[in-house]
Amino acid sequence: MERSTRLVIKLATGISDAERVSQAFTVASTALASDVEVSFWLAGDAAWLALPGKADEFRLPHAAPIGEALKNLIENATVTLCSQCAVRRNINDGNQIPGIRIAGATSFVEEILREKTQSLVY
Repeated sequence: MERSTRLVIKLATGISDAERVSQAFTVASTALASDVEVSFWLAGDAAWLALPGKADEFRLPHAAPIGEALKNLIENATVTLCSQCAVRRNINDGNQIPGIRIAGATSFVEEILREKTQSLVY
């Protein structure tokens, strides 16, 4: 059954901006718990989080660990690694965590233009 509301979140910053990273994962996790269909994009320096173990290294006081949030998103949402961002960081298809797809701007635009879709960029 397709949910009636969708949320597309693009995280375009890496762990150097820990609060924005944490906010994006918190909002995505909250949306999932609220039965919202979620698509989560890793772009820019957030692309590194698609590599095994990288999300588990993230620490921010008083924030939930994003490693567990990423696992939950992979299991219950769509997680996408930006294709250009991956190439710029020499991340090849197959290096990413299983369950994370690689796609580009065309796919992102298609997703955000669907009916009943909200998009956020962090």
